[in-house]
Amino acid sequence: MANVAELCTKTLTEVAGLIKQKEVSPVELTQAMLERINALDGTLHSYVTVTADLALEQAKAAEQEIQSGTYRGLLHGVPIAVKDLCYTTGIPTTAASPMYTDFKPDFNATVVERFYEAGAVMLGKLAMTEFALSGYHPSMQPPVNPWSAAHWPGASSSGSGVATAASLCFGSLGSDTGGSIRFPSAACGIVGVKPTYGKVSRYGVFPLGETLDHVGPMTRSVADAAAILRTIAGFDPNDPTTRRETVRDYMDTVYNGAQGLQIGVDEAYCTKGVDPVVRSAVLATVDVFRDLGAEIHEVDVSQINDATPLWYAMCAAEAAAAHAETFPSRADEYGPTFRAFLEDGVNVTGAHYVKAHIARQQTRRLIDDTLQKVDMLLCPAMATPPMAVKDFSPQAVLPPDNIPSLLAFTAPMDFSGSPTVNLPCGFTDDGLPLSVQLVGRHGEEGTIMQAAYAYEQATEWHTRQPEV
Repeated sequence: MANVAELCTKTLTEVAGLIKQKEVSPVELTQAMLERINALDGTLHSYVTVTADLALEQAKAAEQEIQSGTYRGLLHGVPIAVKDLCYTTGIPTTAASPMYTDFKPDFNATVVERFYEAGAVMLGKLAMTEFALSGYHPSMQPPVNPWSAAHWPGASSSGSGVATAASLCFGSLGSDTGGSIRFPSAACGIVGVKPTYGKVSRYGVFPLGETLDHVGPMTRSVADAAAILRTIAGFDPNDPTTRRETVRDYMDTVYNGAQGLQIGVDEAYCTKGVDPVVRSAVLATVDVFRDLGAEIHEVDVSQINDATPLWYAMCAAEAAAAHAETFPSRADEYGPTFRAFLEDGVNVTGAHYVKAHIARQQTRRLIDDTLQKVDMLLCPAMATPPMAVKDFSPQAVLPPDNIPSLLAFTAPMDFSGSPTVNLPCGFTDDGLPLSVQLVGRHGEEGTIMQAAYAYEQATEWHTRQPEV
């Protein structure tokens, strides 16, 4: 068996099995992960706060419970981390803004509480763009893509993508309002799951756009994502958007294969405005699914982006509402990207917001109608490989006119609240990861993760790791 330090690069489910069998000590594993963070994160900048004392305390408690015969499940004793917009009792929760440098919540976000109930070990809080948009406050150090420092690590859950890809945690949480789980997962070559809207509580999570925000797992394998989603999903009386639904044990279905699954593909959607290398890699996944026994169907989602230009106005207005206590009264404390966004948000008229909502409903219906004919929709997660950092400045103001092309494969699924999973499907010639996305019916995360796992196991892309 590999030594404990080498186990840091394994998947969550791999080390969980070793912990359960008492072959690996949660304390030793946590110590090894903390040492790895200390050695590597000075270059990668994926953590804002490392909670070493808490992690070791939780690891010791987990080890004692497991040794005494109490095993809580796959996350028990496993070191994880969360995006720094998830409230953590007594631990700074900054949302990447100096405005909140000293903010220490007096309660945990529901997702954090569910991690603790599962016996997970909290390594710390992960870096992100300011208040989960696209740019960083000038005082903050952007995370570095472990595949290439010259290329974008994604936004806004950039620290989650970098830490997970670089094996500085066994899994993490991100949030997604316009693509913020999917962009960093794609750019960093990992798995990202955006659950159905309302599947996972946002209580105790800084909002960007209340009607668009999702929280979900980012991991190095599909099974890992299934394990985390099973842990954090479910009804929460503190979040009125959550539903009283029984949460499926995704681990019971994720291994069931792709045989007989109905996958819809709109080739025009997958290719128009898409970089040729992404186009080729995504279309190649169709052949793999066909070989695995899935049935491929042509579908037409040509109007899927009719509402996407209105995403900016809707999200900006909702962000302005969320920041009403501090904007414009403390406008100078915001970075340029988010300040400009809020300035636009306060100027959105009620009529324009309603127009956006009506268009959003049309997107939701289009996706729902399509998924009456097939089990899932297949498309890119991003139209290009990870872009050069020089072309996407950390403090760039987000031009509304660029939104439709940037969010073409993400915003429609935030509008519809549909569950998505994206996972590696290839690499460019210079070693940058590429990603494919599967979109499912509301509540059917298990089905898309089942298909994703089958594809993952039939290919080798997920086995590649960045040299850090």
